Amino acid sequence: MGTISARVPDELEAEFEAYLDDEGLDRSTGVRKLLTEGLGEWRQEQAIEKLRDGSITFSRAADLADMSVWEFAQLVEQRDVTWVSERHLDEDLAAL
Repeated sequence: MGTISARVPDELEAEFEAYLDDEGLDRSTGVRKLLTEGLGEWRQEQAIEKLRDGSITFSRAADLADMSVWEFAQLVEQRDVTWVSERHLDEDLAAL
C-alpha cells in the first residue's frame, strides 16, 4: 500500500479532525474513505462528461464510472443528462 502525504490549510485540518470525530475514524481510515468517495464522484463526472460529448458509449461510461449499466442509467436520469445527440436522432428518424 502506498503512502500519501499532504500539507493542508489549518481550516481544512480542523474540518477534517471534526469529520474524524463525528465518524469515529482514525486519520488513515478517514483519508482513505474521503479519497475513495471523492475519486468515485470524479469518475462519475468524467463518465457523464464523456457521454455528453459523445466520445464514449453508454456502457463504456458505466464502466468508467465503476457502476453497473443500470446504476449508471439511474445516475444519468437523476442528472437529467441527454446522451442521445439530436443530430444522430434526426439522422436515425430520417432513415426510418
